[in-house]
Amino acid sequence: MNTQGKVFKYPDNVDTDVIIPARYLNTANAKELALHCMEDIDTEFVKNVNAGDVMVAGWNFGCGSSREHAPLVIKTCGTGCVIAKSFARIFYRNAINIGLPILECEEAAEEINAGDEVNVDFDTGVITNITTGKTYKAQPFPEFIQNIIKCGGLLASLKEGSKNE
Repeated sequence: MNTQGKVFKYPDNVDTDVIIPARYLNTANAKELALHCMEDIDTEFVKNVNAGDVMVAGWNFGCGSSREHAPLVIKTCGTGCVIAKSFARIFYRNAINIGLPILECEEAAEEINAGDEVNVDFDTGVITNITTGKTYKAQPFPEFIQNIIKCGGLLASLKEGSKNE
């Protein structure tokens, strides 16, 4: 499984209130919420993101409140992956639970620039910056977590597993 797209780059400590401002949490409609993804830090994000595009960020991405809405709106916008130096632990778990692929890779997060074209191979953890030709190696998820992401999240993978029994 992989994704390819252009990069949107963000700094350290992007919190969940920046990813999806709390003022919009009066709806449970993911598509409606996604219209406001990143708007307080990048007003053009939702206008410019395409399916498969990649967010690259610094340390502690997704810090702040534990709301599952943050990775959900990133995924709903069509973002194919988030690469960061590190993730807040609750964001990390929520991303897996809703099926948003994420990878920690300090060197890639440092060197990849906004607008670069990248390809991410989730099975191997190889991140290729197509713009520069440089490759990076992140630790891929174990097979059972890759299956959760491929199924679209934890609940979907549990339903899929019960069909195969």
